[in-house]
Amino acid sequence: MDKHKWIVWVLGILILGVGPYFLENTSLAFLIRLAGTAGLYMLLALGLNLVIGFVGLLDLGFMAFYALGAYTAALLAIQGWSFIPSALAAMAVAALFRLGVGFPALRLRGDYLAIVTLGFGEVTRLVITNWDALTNGPKGLPRVGQSIPPISLFGFVFTTNLHYYYLIALCVAAAVWICHRLNHSRVGRAWVAIREDEIAAELMGVEVTQQKLVAFGVSAVFAGLAGAIFAHRESFVTPESFTFWESCLLVCAVVLGGMGSVIGVVLGAFCIVALPELLRDLLGTGFASARYLLFGISLVLMAIYRPQGIWPSRRRSLELHRAEPEQETLFDVENKR
Repeated sequence: MDKHKWIVWVLGILILGVGPYFLENTSLAFLIRLAGTAGLYMLLALGLNLVIGFVGLLDLGFMAFYALGAYTAALLAIQGWSFIPSALAAMAVAALFRLGVGFPALRLRGDYLAIVTLGFGEVTRLVITNWDALTNGPKGLPRVGQSIPPISLFGFVFTTNLHYYYLIALCVAAAVWICHRLNHSRVGRAWVAIREDEIAAELMGVEVTQQKLVAFGVSAVFAGLAGAIFAHRESFVTPESFTFWESCLLVCAVVLGGMGSVIGVVLGAFCIVALPELLRDLLGTGFASARYLLFGISLVLMAIYRPQGIWPSRRRSLELHRAEPEQETLFDVENKR
């Protein structure tokens, strides 16, 4: 990495690390909470990118595992569990359900797998909505007289949006590092081989089903962690937070940022979550009714003029780069005469 890139990285870290501290007591304090929400979606998008961007499997029900993580953490927190054990349990539950769905479903390909994941997402939401004895149904958790306590780590209690911002930022940084290491590991190369040509990868010795399950499981860990943080941050969970529309937004974040690109997916999640709210604040309430129209137009324009995404991976750029026109051969020249 050259000197200029180092300077950019250092400035970015300083702005993201120190900037929110000075905004806490100003009229722009809402940006801290917005950044925390965007960070949670970055965690989710990074997990989904392992499946869509690396392995090439379309998943339309990823919010189900976010919901499983949130409800697991909420139920355990109500029973008195501290954050770390409840977060670990949330990640484990999300991963187990993900593997349980993936083991039979990963034999399918393409649209059929997308339909299965979509169906599981809707089934999960409906079960949460109707299982009153466990989840309190559409009224959400906690019940009257119960509470989800804030996060407490090593005696420090998270009480402000700034505290949660730093926790989420740390988790996003760790997730980016993990995804980067996976991308350049033997497992990551096996995932890319499956994405490019599943049959050829299997003939070369890649255990396709096993590698798909690994990608499914790791992605669910990210969703479970995000769900646990969400439950403690909001102190309330309800089925309306985990709809099919939210899963669609996650897919859009991955595609918009650049499938297979770690930094691109982070930028895509920021654009999907934060930009509409920032524009609504800048342009006034009149933008609220038109933001989805502008959002759809921007996606169409991106798909036409920059299909590789905002910050594409090198592999994706090469795949979608238009081939240069071939030079004429002597045979072509003779035929024109």
